[in-house]
Amino acid sequence: MENYKIQRKNALPLSSAIKEYLRESHLTTGLNTRLIFKAWDEVSGAAPFTIRRYFRSGKLYITLNSSVIQSQLAGRKEFLTEMINARLGRDELFEQDDKNVNWVEELILK
Repeated sequence: MENYKIQRKNALPLSSAIKEYLRESHLTTGLNTRLIFKAWDEVSGAAPFTIRRYFRSGKLYITLNSSVIQSQLAGRKEFLTEMINARLGRDELFEQDDKNVNWVEELILK
Protein backbone atom coordinates (compact mmCIF):
# COMPACT_ATOMS: atom_id res chain seq x y z
CA MET A 1 0.00 0.00 0.00
CA GLU A 2 1.14 3.43 -0.81
CA ASN A 3 0.99 6.26 1.66
CA TYR A 4 -1.21 9.08 0.54
CA LYS A 5 -0.88 12.53 1.96
CA ILE A 6 -3.85 14.87 1.82
CA GLN A 7 -2.88 18.45 1.22
CA ARG A 8 -5.03 21.10 2.81
CA LYS A 9 -4.78 24.11 0.61
CA ASN A 10 -8.01 25.83 1.54
CA ALA A 11 -8.63 24.68 5.09
CA LEU A 12 -11.20 26.78 6.95
CA PRO A 13 -12.43 26.64 10.51
CA LEU A 14 -15.84 24.99 10.74
CA SER A 15 -17.54 28.20 11.90
CA SER A 16 -16.25 30.05 8.83
CA ALA A 17 -17.34 27.23 6.55
CA ILE A 18 -20.86 27.27 8.02
CA LYS A 19 -21.14 31.06 7.62
CA GLU A 20 -19.94 30.82 4.03
CA TYR A 21 -22.42 28.03 3.27
CA LEU A 22 -25.31 30.06 4.75
CA ARG A 23 -24.30 33.11 2.74
CA GLU A 24 -23.97 31.21 -0.54
CA SER A 25 -27.26 29.37 0.03
CA HIS A 26 -29.09 32.67 0.71
CA LEU A 27 -30.20 31.44 4.13
CA THR A 28 -28.87 34.34 6.21
CA THR A 29 -32.05 36.43 5.99
CA GLY A 30 -34.24 33.69 7.47
CA LEU A 31 -31.66 32.77 10.06
CA ASN A 32 -31.21 36.41 11.12
CA THR A 33 -34.96 36.76 11.55
CA ARG A 34 -35.09 33.64 13.74
CA LEU A 35 -32.16 34.88 15.80
CA ILE A 36 -33.93 38.22 16.36
CA PHE A 37 -37.06 36.40 17.56
CA LYS A 38 -34.95 34.21 19.85
CA ALA A 39 -33.19 37.29 21.26
CA TRP A 40 -36.61 38.87 21.95
CA ASP A 41 -37.73 35.79 23.88
CA GLU A 42 -34.54 35.71 25.95
CA VAL A 43 -34.22 39.43 26.66
CA SER A 44 -37.85 40.32 27.31
CA GLY A 45 -38.95 37.25 29.22
CA ALA A 46 -42.33 37.68 27.55
CA ALA A 47 -42.18 34.62 25.32
CA PRO A 48 -45.24 32.98 26.95
CA PHE A 49 -47.28 36.14 26.29
CA THR A 50 -46.07 36.71 22.73
CA ILE A 51 -48.65 35.81 20.09
CA ARG A 52 -46.95 37.07 16.93
CA ARG A 53 -43.53 38.33 15.91
CA TYR A 54 -42.77 40.16 12.69
CA PHE A 55 -39.59 41.89 11.52
CA ARG A 56 -39.41 44.30 8.60
CA SER A 57 -37.10 47.19 7.70
CA GLY A 58 -35.42 47.37 11.08
CA LYS A 59 -38.71 47.30 13.00
CA LEU A 60 -39.62 44.41 15.30
CA TYR A 61 -43.40 44.12 15.68
CA ILE A 62 -44.52 42.15 18.72
CA THR A 63 -48.14 41.24 19.51
CA LEU A 64 -48.79 40.35 23.13
CA ASN A 65 -51.86 38.76 24.68
CA SER A 66 -51.51 40.63 27.98
CA SER A 67 -52.07 44.37 28.25
CA VAL A 68 -50.31 44.38 31.62
CA ILE A 69 -47.13 42.91 30.13
CA GLN A 70 -47.42 45.27 27.18
CA SER A 71 -47.59 48.34 29.43
CA GLN A 72 -44.64 47.09 31.51
CA LEU A 73 -42.51 46.54 28.42
CA ALA A 74 -43.58 49.78 26.72
CA GLY A 75 -41.47 51.88 29.11
CA ARG A 76 -38.41 49.74 28.44
CA LYS A 77 -38.48 49.67 24.63
CA GLU A 78 -35.13 51.43 24.14
CA PHE A 79 -33.44 49.22 26.73
CA LEU A 80 -34.91 46.07 25.15
CA THR A 81 -33.78 47.18 21.69
CA GLU A 82 -30.22 47.71 22.96
CA MET A 83 -30.21 44.35 24.73
CA ILE A 84 -31.54 42.52 21.66
CA ASN A 85 -28.84 44.08 19.47
CA ALA A 86 -26.16 43.26 22.06
CA ARG A 87 -27.33 39.64 22.11
CA LEU A 88 -27.27 39.52 18.31
CA GLY A 89 -23.77 41.01 18.25
CA ARG A 90 -22.48 38.16 20.39
CA ASP A 91 -24.09 35.47 18.22
CA GLU A 92 -21.61 33.95 15.76
CA LEU A 93 -24.28 33.00 13.23
CA PHE A 94 -25.83 36.48 13.01
CA GLU A 95 -24.83 38.00 9.67
CA GLN A 96 -24.32 41.71 10.33
CA ASP A 97 -23.89 42.58 6.64
CA ASP A 98 -27.22 41.13 5.46
CA LYS A 99 -28.98 43.86 3.48
CA ASN A 100 -32.47 42.47 4.21
CA VAL A 101 -32.37 41.70 7.93
CA ASN A 102 -29.84 43.07 10.36
CA TRP A 103 -30.14 45.20 13.53
CA VAL A 104 -33.34 46.06 15.35
CA GLU A 105 -33.85 49.81 15.10
CA GLU A 106 -37.32 50.10 16.60
CA LEU A 107 -39.54 47.93 18.77
CA ILE A 108 -43.32 48.18 18.25
CA LEU A 109 -45.60 46.53 20.81
CA LYS A 110 -49.21 45.74 19.97
